[in-house]
Amino acid sequence: MRSSLVTSAVVAALVGFGGTLALIVAAAQAVGATPGQTTSGVVGLCLSMALTSAWLGWRHRMPIITAWTTPGAALIAGSHGLTVETAVGAFLLAGVLILVTAAVKPLGSLVQRLPVAIAAAMLAGVLFRFCTAVFTAGQADPLLVLPLVLIFLVARRISPFGSVLAVLVIGIALAFFLGLVGPLPSGTPLPTLEFILPRFDTQALIGIGLPLYVVTMASQNLPGFAVLQAAGYKPPTQSILASTAVASLITAPFGSLTSNLAAITASICTGPDTHPDPQKRWMATPFYALSYLVLAAGGAFVVALIAALPPGLVATFAGLALLGPLVNALGTAMGDAAKRFPAVLTFAVTASGVSLFDIGSAFWGLTAGLIALGIDRAGKR
Repeated sequence: MRSSLVTSAVVAALVGFGGTLALIVAAAQAVGATPGQTTSGVVGLCLSMALTSAWLGWRHRMPIITAWTTPGAALIAGSHGLTVETAVGAFLLAGVLILVTAAVKPLGSLVQRLPVAIAAAMLAGVLFRFCTAVFTAGQADPLLVLPLVLIFLVARRISPFGSVLAVLVIGIALAFFLGLVGPLPSGTPLPTLEFILPRFDTQALIGIGLPLYVVTMASQNLPGFAVLQAAGYKPPTQSILASTAVASLITAPFGSLTSNLAAITASICTGPDTHPDPQKRWMATPFYALSYLVLAAGGAFVVALIAALPPGLVATFAGLALLGPLVNALGTAMGDAAKRFPAVLTFAVTASGVSLFDIGSAFWGLTAGLIALGIDRAGKR
């Protein structure tokens, strides 16, 4: 037993929670969720992270760290015309598809054959609008936003993981100093779970549910498997997919996004800094789970605090947190010269925000890229 097991787990939980919680709140607001429903979704996610990480880590004796789908949150936050009920229906579809992927090996193989460049370009198109929103907010409120951008640029040279947390803490303090924070609850809000009856809308299922499944698999689960493999582990793919899918199906009716294998934060717990013996690194997972139980208890207050912050500050948090994933997605999308044109087309269509037949741009971007890639391949035969 080493103290590094505890510190690694706590840091991973704080980075995962604090770095993207503003995006989760933005996604909930985009679908018209009430404050109670937003809190319920966050509490459900925290409980899912705690239970799935503790179970998978103990069962397989590996540092298996789960997280919520940050790209999926960006997808929801950038959507139009959704209600919280239709969003829950899309969450359930994504969970079912991940569960089917775990049960049917050919489907898992088919997902792995999806051109990485096209999937990455679709993700980049989703993230792009959030990253540019930082500078739109900076134009509207430069005294609040521009210092945070500078702090982020300096802090990421010291700690890429800690830079977003630094912006979060300093940004909240600066908002209070400038008198931009709205009224806070008089008492301490209690964590609650609120059931939401799902509604299965065809346009939402196609335009949000399917892209949510794709970005969760391509941008979270597959890189998460790669992180475990790079650390010398053989990830139990089916068990991880099945566990996170079941957790997603249970928590979705409470407004929670899809649960999945962590990628970026997982690297905090899988390296030698956590424990020199790879066989003992799994012991970080109970502390990670405990951290999320504590965060679940305080989640209602944090959600209320973020809701009281000025919109420009929330947009800055979300956009700066997504700059790193955007860089990675663009690098992957443009890395293969043979697929570069279909990838750029995918990115352009997705980033445009176009909506046809009430189906969102992520679906049309993926469709356009796959069609262009198919035509290019047919022309070379």
